[in-house]
Amino acid sequence: MTEARNSDPASLVEYIARSLVRNPDDVQVLPVKSPASLILELRVNKDDIGMIIGKGGRIAKAVRVLLNAISVKKIILDDGREERYQKVLLEIVDEA
Repeated sequence: MTEARNSDPASLVEYIARSLVRNPDDVQVLPVKSPASLILELRVNKDDIGMIIGKGGRIAKAVRVLLNAISVKKIILDDGREERYQKVLLEIVDEA
């Protein structure tokens, strides 16, 4: 049985965000690494912030649940290196 490559959490968040917004070219995901956690700063066009957060924060919460589920797995980067984080957090940056 071959092991499937794990996807980069930043790529996952970027894919989800680009699928939800009206201005996909404005989506930016900046990873901020610390020894135990990975914080993903998500920036979108100011007109699309509501689409990312969702009604009552439902979409943002769902993305955070996905990140929590994959945080226990090791992440295999494109260059073959492995990383593992105790937590992968999503920070939606509102620059308004």
